[in-house]
Amino acid sequence: MATAGLLLAGCTANRYLMVPKSNLEGLSNSVQSQRATLVTMEGNAAARQNQLLERQDASTETILNAIAEQVKKPSCPPVQPRTACPKPEDLGRAAHLNGKLIVGELEKFYLANANQVYTARIDSGAETSSIDARNITRFERDGRNFVRFDVPVPGTDQFVTLEKEVARRVRIVQASADESEHRVVVELQFAIGDHKQVAEFTLADRSDLDYEVLIGRNILRDVMLIDVGKEFATELPAKLTQPNGDDS
Repeated sequence: MATAGLLLAGCTANRYLMVPKSNLEGLSNSVQSQRATLVTMEGNAAARQNQLLERQDASTETILNAIAEQVKKPSCPPVQPRTACPKPEDLGRAAHLNGKLIVGELEKFYLANANQVYTARIDSGAETSSIDARNITRFERDGRNFVRFDVPVPGTDQFVTLEKEVARRVRIVQASADESEHRVVVELQFAIGDHKQVAEFTLADRSDLDYEVLIGRNILRDVMLIDVGKEFATELPAKLTQPNGDDS
């Protein structure tokens, strides 16, 4: 009886412990399938991680390049060559008082029309200024009165011929002469020191006088003051005293 009980118990255990072969093969196939799935999932995860790392590297490189561009050492602009400052224009030497030019008894006088420099005598006793003129000839042009005359070139025997419209005529009474003399008056442009002006001059032969030009009250009035006893208180601009100087 006991033997029968043991046999029965052994049969019962084998029934629960023993698995059919067909079931083991299915289980093995399932395990292999799951293992393949896991391998595939791991491969996909690794690929995604590599792609993410590549994108992060590219983004990091872009940011670093941008930072490097912003903090790049600034370059200095090219150094411009220095140019020498132009010399101030020579306007001549002259002193002024209350807006008037101070002159001496003698001054250098630039006649623009002839481009010549003369020595002028300043005389407040003369009403009208005068300039040395030779070969004075009057004529008409387009119904107007003109005059042709020669002015000397200082230091030479040469002359410069000028033509000017007659401004008016004046009667001059010389102290050494019994009769009066009528002279032609023209307008001439001149310079003394830094002063330029257009004024009336009578035309007269001054070859027997010491100075080619006489400056009278018609120019001195409201324009110049005489420093008595002084000579050449002014100085003309260098460009006027040089050959071929001009009054521009």
